[in-house]
Amino acid sequence: MDHFFHCDIVLFKRLYCLVVMEISTRRVHVLGGVTEYPTGPWVAQQARNLMIELGDRAEGSRFLIRDRDMKFTAVFDDVFTAEGIRILKSPPRAPRANALAERWIGGLCRELLDRILIVNARHLRRVLVAYETHFNEHRPHRSLGQAAPLRALPDPVEGDITVIRRDRLGGLIHEYAQVA
Repeated sequence: MDHFFHCDIVLFKRLYCLVVMEISTRRVHVLGGVTEYPTGPWVAQQARNLMIELGDRAEGSRFLIRDRDMKFTAVFDDVFTAEGIRILKSPPRAPRANALAERWIGGLCRELLDRILIVNARHLRRVLVAYETHFNEHRPHRSLGQAAPLRALPDPVEGDITVIRRDRLGGLIHEYAQVA
């Protein structure tokens, strides 16, 4: 499932980014970079980069759900169909068809982008990488039994437990871990 989102920065520009979510694991991939002018060739290159990143794991994917944006050209679709992945276009004016990606973007905005001033594309990339890492490696998901997409739940610890807090992005995101 892929989706575009935008971020308005301090310099009165709008930057766009493309995100893909693996539905079965809830793992998120913020693709490539950030651009002021997303074009069909840029989007197709992001798809190629994703397929290289996924490598052998792409074989388990059967579908890609995308919206009907004109930036998703035939070249974009060809990148996935060459790997045997079927393209499904979401119905027009149906935000619930991409609900998981919409929810991730909403969480990104509420937890982070609404609380920080983004200066430029490089700054936005750094913030997105930090949030992607937090989401994939630490944030618990109800659908995964409170585990994170890339981290299983630790075994329960008996006795005295010490909890440590790690701050990310200057304290905007807090991660907690048990220490026996």
